[in-house]
Amino acid sequence: MRQALLDRALNLDLKGTVLLAPEGINLFLAGAATNVRTWLDDLRRDARLAPLQTKESWSETQPFKLMRVKVKSEIIRMNHPTIRPALGRAPAVPPQTVRRWLDQGHDDAGRPVVTLDTRNAFEIDYGGFRGAIDWRLDKFSDFPQAAQDHLDELRDKTVISYCTGGIRCEKAAIYLRVLGLDSVYQIEGGILKYFEEVGDAHYQGGCFVFDDREALACDLRPSGS
Repeated sequence: MRQALLDRALNLDLKGTVLLAPEGINLFLAGAATNVRTWLDDLRRDARLAPLQTKESWSETQPFKLMRVKVKSEIIRMNHPTIRPALGRAPAVPPQTVRRWLDQGHDDAGRPVVTLDTRNAFEIDYGGFRGAIDWRLDKFSDFPQAAQDHLDELRDKTVISYCTGGIRCEKAAIYLRVLGLDSVYQIEGGILKYFEEVGDAHYQGGCFVFDDREALACDLRPSGS
């Protein structure tokens, strides 16, 4: 798929990064809105990718320098090959439900709710949910060991894992369930979808993104910090 996707993007004057792996696809693309949507429409003609959902944000300048399509063993490396989201997703909670649970301090069953940031420490320093658990990860492949070390602090709670767009928190939630926690969820669509649907309720600061915009505010526009 790599060359065909790259050629199509270049023909549409798009820039960004597309990651292909056995577990799925991840992409950040920028260009004229019509061209981006044309590329996505073509992508969804592949039956495996027809349900792909995307999140849109707007920039006055092109935030990417190159157009790259990469093939990887994992979209985001966790070094835990038994975690295969395609075999079964982690339960996801819509942003509106996350806000309601945080408003009331517990889930619908009365269990206390905690948010778990699965991003790297430098990303978290740009912003995150107030009171979120932060294990100061240097890289995502450190998550499995950190989860084992801190498992007891998550027991008897409803854990909401979160990340930028929904990949790391998906894999993290699956792994926590493998460790035996039975009430673990991810925010559907990550921080960016939460911003889109809820705004900054219970959230402080911006969200780091891996492009020239640096960080986005809750209106999904570049904040620069």
